[in-house]
Amino acid sequence: MLTKRQELILKTIIQDFTQSHEPVGSKTVMQQLPIKVSSATIRNEMAVLEDQGLIEKTHSSSGRVPSARGYRYYLDKLVEPIQLPQKIYQQIGDKLNQPFHQVNAIIQEAAKILSDLTNYTAFAVGPEAVDVRVTGFRIVPVSSRQVMAILVTSDGNVRNQVYGLARGVSGEEIEKAVRLINDQLVGLPVSQITPELFAAISQHLGNTSHAGLLLDLVEDVFKDAASEQMYVDGQINLLNNPVETDVSDIKSLYELIDSDRAWSDWFDLPGQSEMGRFPVQVRLGPEMEDDLLKNYSLLTANYSVGEHGQGRIALLGPTNMPYSQMIGLLEFFRQALAEKLLDYYNGLQ
Repeated sequence: MLTKRQELILKTIIQDFTQSHEPVGSKTVMQQLPIKVSSATIRNEMAVLEDQGLIEKTHSSSGRVPSARGYRYYLDKLVEPIQLPQKIYQQIGDKLNQPFHQVNAIIQEAAKILSDLTNYTAFAVGPEAVDVRVTGFRIVPVSSRQVMAILVTSDGNVRNQVYGLARGVSGEEIEKAVRLINDQLVGLPVSQITPELFAAISQHLGNTSHAGLLLDLVEDVFKDAASEQMYVDGQINLLNNPVETDVSDIKSLYELIDSDRAWSDWFDLPGQSEMGRFPVQVRLGPEMEDDLLKNYSLLTANYSVGEHGQGRIALLGPTNMPYSQMIGLLEFFRQALAEKLLDYYNGLQ
């Protein structure tokens, strides 16, 4: 357990290092401490912090840098979110107050706003609404061998995908499939549309040579609608990490971010009561399973849209990021995004 003075010194070292990205010496700490302490006393206290594994000495300087253990102590006990400049709040409000016609457009814009504000990689996942229902389905010809399948849901989202068709599929077969889909599935929650339902529809379509192909196409669109929609923005900002110099590692991290495994593992958030002092959870690189993330931190937060479900937002940036600012930003942003989505859903009623 640290003394109050040791905690102040650790906090000062971390806050200075996140701003300067340079090792911090005792003289710098003495100048920035809110209490008057001699340089010799600070050096002694820094030696204690080093013995406890909270700060480390670098090879290139006599100063100290925070260790992963030091960051964890700071995040668990010392960090305080700070209020951001009013212009930042105004910028967020202006961008979220655009006219949006789909939930996914709001979520996609949320990722872009967070990335632009922080110069980090941002993630946004839409609310997992269990009561979203199918309101319409269409298949529209694009060319002689291509069609676009269009699915509309009660939250205003429209999902479409272009598919290639086997030679010889007739317009009559397509129309029959669309009529059956609308008869059987419109009005049902997307979460309740199962392979068994498609098997029943297949029996109604009969044993034509193209029935199975058409149903595979349709089922693919519905699977997409039932899956979480995650948007990522600012992958290029991974290049901004001053300690990340291995180009092959950055390339591998790009690929990891684009994979389903990344967000399903990273965004498995605990309940609010398990998240500590703030509604923003911080995972340090060594606390995540993939070694590619050793020099990064992931900040994640849930937001609630009432009966419409919960979503998540996240930032991936260097371990030496300014946590007070980033936690404060995510705390505000999750509330602003929830309010925007509630306004959108209320407009659909």
